[in-house]
Amino acid sequence: MHGDSWTRTTCPYCGVGCGVLARARGDGTAEIKGDPEHPANFGRLCSKGSALGETLSLDDRLLHPSIDGTRATWSDALDLVAQRFAEAIREHGPDSVAFYVSGQILTEDYYVANKLMKGFVGSANIDTNSRLCMASSVAGHRRAFGTDTVPGCYEDLETADLVVLVGSNLAWCHPVLYQRLIAARQERGTKVIVIDPRVTATCEIADLHLALTPGSDVALFNGLLAHLSAAGRIDRGYVSAHTTGLEAALAAASTMSLSEIAATTGLRPTQLADFYEMFAETERVVTVYSQGVNQSSAGTDKVNAILNCHLATARIGSLGMGPFSVTGQPNAMGGRETGGLANMLAAHMELADPVHRRIVANFWGAPRLAEKPGLKAVDLFRAVGDGRIKALWIMGTNPAVSLPDADSVTRALAACPFVVVSDVVADTDTLRHAHVRLPATAWGEKDGTVTNSERRISRQRKFLPPPGDTRPDWWQLAEVARRMGFADAFDWQHPSEIFAEYARLTATGNNGSRDLDIGAHGAITPADYEKLAPFQWPQPNGDTPRETRFFADGRFFTPDRRARFVATPFQAPVQQTSPRYPLILNTGRLRDHWHTMTRTAKSARLMAHAPEPTVEVSPTDAVALGLMNGGIAEIESASGRVLMRVAVTDTQRPGSIFAPMHWTSVVASQARIDTLVGAATDPVSGQPELKHTGVAVRPFHAHWHAFAVTIEKPSPNIADYAASARLQNGYRCDLAGTTEPDDWDAFARALPGLDGSDLEVLAYRDAKAGQHRVAVFSGERLVGAMFVARGPLTIARTWIGEQIGQTVPPEDRLRLLAGRPGGGVRDRGPIVCACLDVGRNEIVAAIATGGARSVADVGLAVKAGTNCGSCRSDIQRIIDEARLAKAG
Repeated sequence: MHGDSWTRTTCPYCGVGCGVLARARGDGTAEIKGDPEHPANFGRLCSKGSALGETLSLDDRLLHPSIDGTRATWSDALDLVAQRFAEAIREHGPDSVAFYVSGQILTEDYYVANKLMKGFVGSANIDTNSRLCMASSVAGHRRAFGTDTVPGCYEDLETADLVVLVGSNLAWCHPVLYQRLIAARQERGTKVIVIDPRVTATCEIADLHLALTPGSDVALFNGLLAHLSAAGRIDRGYVSAHTTGLEAALAAASTMSLSEIAATTGLRPTQLADFYEMFAETERVVTVYSQGVNQSSAGTDKVNAILNCHLATARIGSLGMGPFSVTGQPNAMGGRETGGLANMLAAHMELADPVHRRIVANFWGAPRLAEKPGLKAVDLFRAVGDGRIKALWIMGTNPAVSLPDADSVTRALAACPFVVVSDVVADTDTLRHAHVRLPATAWGEKDGTVTNSERRISRQRKFLPPPGDTRPDWWQLAEVARRMGFADAFDWQHPSEIFAEYARLTATGNNGSRDLDIGAHGAITPADYEKLAPFQWPQPNGDTPRETRFFADGRFFTPDRRARFVATPFQAPVQQTSPRYPLILNTGRLRDHWHTMTRTAKSARLMAHAPEPTVEVSPTDAVALGLMNGGIAEIESASGRVLMRVAVTDTQRPGSIFAPMHWTSVVASQARIDTLVGAATDPVSGQPELKHTGVAVRPFHAHWHAFAVTIEKPSPNIADYAASARLQNGYRCDLAGTTEPDDWDAFARALPGLDGSDLEVLAYRDAKAGQHRVAVFSGERLVGAMFVARGPLTIARTWIGEQIGQTVPPEDRLRLLAGRPGGGVRDRGPIVCACLDVGRNEIVAAIATGGARSVADVGLAVKAGTNCGSCRSDIQRIIDEARLAKAG
C-alpha cells in the first residue's frame, strides 16, 4: 500500500470516507492528495481533506500521561485507572462506571471498548457521540428493517432520476458526495429537491427548494404517503408480499388535509403538489437525509416517515433508488457495527435477544454480559451529575462542548469522583476536568479500519511516528482490561488481530440471518491487513459472496422477513418558543470547520473562511431586534448565554436563527452554542433535539471593539467577546467589551509575546473618537498589532493578518496603522475558497475588471470553486450582488 513513500489511508472527517494519499514531510507536515483508486471519492477531496497536511503539528498535542496535572508513567496511570474502576464496580456495581466514546476512534478501538464494558465489566454503560448525529437513523432502520441496515450506495446518487435531500447541506457537510451529484446532474439531468428551512449552499443545484417550518418533516412525508395512496402509486404487490403495517401507517398519515399540511409546514399547496407529484412520477428516487432529520425530538418518526414512502413504492433495494442516511463522522458506522451504542451488542446483534446474547457471551467467554441497555448519552451525563456514575472514561470527544445543556455537563464532570480522558490535544473543555489524561495517537500515527456511509470498510494507515508517549486507544483499553484480571481475552499485539476477531464474531451463528457479516476476513494476517483494500460489506466466509445491495430480494431482517411500516403521527417539537424566547435556534456545521475544531483550527486557511462564531439572522428579524450586520449579538435560552458576531442574510428564514456548533472556550470567550440547547431527546433513539431551541436575541452593547494580531496564541478570556483564529504566521483575535481599559498601550503589550523590553512600539491615539492603534516590532519584523474603535472595525483584516511575522520597513508602518494596504496593494478580503485560498476581493475584481459573468468564469479567472465546489454558492451570491450594484 506504499509507493514512492505515499501511504494509502482514509480521511478522518465526515462519513463519506474518502481515500487519501499521504506522504510525510521533514517539517512535520504532509503532502496530501485524493486517492484516485478509492471508490468513495476517486481522487476528489474537499477543503478540509485537502488541508489535512496542515493539521499535524505537535504544538498543542497531549504527549504524556498525567495524574491530577502531574506527568506520570503509563504504568502508574493505567494502574490507577484499573484500580478506580474496579473499586467503583466492587462498591457500587457495574452500572456505576461508564465509557463515552467517539465516531472518530477506529473500529478496533470501538470493539475493544465494547467488549470490555459489556462483556467483562458487565454493564452496557458505553455510548458514543454518534448518539448526537445518527441514533435516530439506527432506531428507524431497526423499526422498519429489523436491523440497522443502510441500504444505499453512493452509485445510487449517480443513477437516480430524482434525489431528495432532507435536512442535509450536502455541499458543506459531505462535499465529495455533492461533487458526485453535480456530475450526475450535468451528465444525466438528475432532478434535485432540497428540503431545508434554510437556503443553504446545496440549494444552488435545487430544482425545487422546500423551506419548510422547522420540525415539520413528519407532516410533509405523511402527506406524501397519503398522496401516493390517493394517486394509486402504492405498489400493492410489493407491499403484500414483503411488508406489514401499511394501513396503520396510512391512517396516521391521512389525518391532515393538504391545507393543514401547508399550514404546518409553511409551504404553499402548489409547492407540496409539485414535490408529491415529482416523487410519485419518478421511479428512481433516492432520499438522502442527515442531521436535519436525525437531530430532533421526533427524529425516529421522521426517519420512518421517509422509509414508509420508499417501502410503499418498492423503491428500495435497486439501483438508483432508496432511502439513504449519510453519517457525519468518519467511523460512526464502525461504532454502530461493533456495538458502540448503549442499547446494542457487537456485530449488529441485539442486547435483548437471548440467541444473540448467547452467541456473544460464548464467543467472548464473557463472565458477565450486560443484561440490560445502558444509559444513552444525555442520560449518561445526567447520571454523572447526580452521582450514579462514579468513574467515567471519555475517548476522543468533547462532551462539555458538544452535548446539549453543556454547562450542566461541565458541572457533572467537575463533580464526578474519577474522570479519565484519552485525547490527542492538551487542552479541551472536557480534558480540563480529567483526573487522568491519556495521550492517544492521532490520524496518521495509528492503524485500523473505518466504515463509511455506504458500509465500505477502509484502512487508516500510519505514515508518521507516534510522538512522545502516545498510544492507540485499543492498547490503552486492553492494558486496563489486563490489570482488571481479563488478560486472556485482551491479549492482542496488533490491530489486525482485533479486526480478525471482530470479523469472526460477525459470522458466528449467522448464515445470512443477520445483515453484518465480514467473516471472509476472520483469519486475516498482519500482512494481508496491511494490504486490505476498501470493501463493502457483507463479505461472508465462503466461495459465493453475498449481494452487497440489501433488500433486492424483498427480504428483511425481522422475524417474518417482512419490512414494517411504522405509523408516524405528527407531533410538534418538544422545545418550543415562548414570549420570553421567541426565536428558533438551529445549530449545525460550517463548511471548513469540524466538530470542536481540535483539528481544523490548526489550519490557517480553514480558519480564514469563518474565523469568528457567527449567528445568521434574517433581515426582518435584524430590523425588529435592532441587530447590525457585523455587530455582536447576545443569545440567551433557558439554560445559557453566548455572544456571537451577527451576519444578516436573506438565506435565513424569519423567526429562526442559525449558529455553528464548533466554538469552544479554548478559542472563544462565550460561544459554546450547546450551552443554549435544552436536553430534550427523541423517546425512541435518545438523540437530542439540536435543531429547535427557543432563544432570545438582542444586541450586545459593547463600549469598544478591537482586532489584534500576534505571533503567539492569545487567551480567549481577555474580553467579554473574544475569538481567536490561526494565521499563517501567528493568530488573529477579535475582541469587544463593556469596560474600557485604562491604558490601551498596556492592554496591547499584555497580549502574548508583546511585553519584551527590546520591542519597538508605534502607536496612534484619538481618545475623543475612541480610536487606538498599536503596532509592535522586533527589529523590522511585525510581532503584534491592535486596532480599537467604539464600533465594529472596517479594516483590511486579511491583509493585516498577512503582515504578522513579516518584515515591515519603516516607510510602510503608518500604512499598517491605517489598517489598509494602499500603495497599489490589494487586500484580498475574506477568504471565500479555502481550497485555493481565494479572497472575496479577488473574485470581485474578476467580475468587475475581468469580465467574469458566471461561477465558471470566476473559476477560469482565479480558480475559486474549481476544487471541491462547496464555495460555488458564495461565488454566485457575489456575482448576483455585483449585478444588482451595477443595475442600481
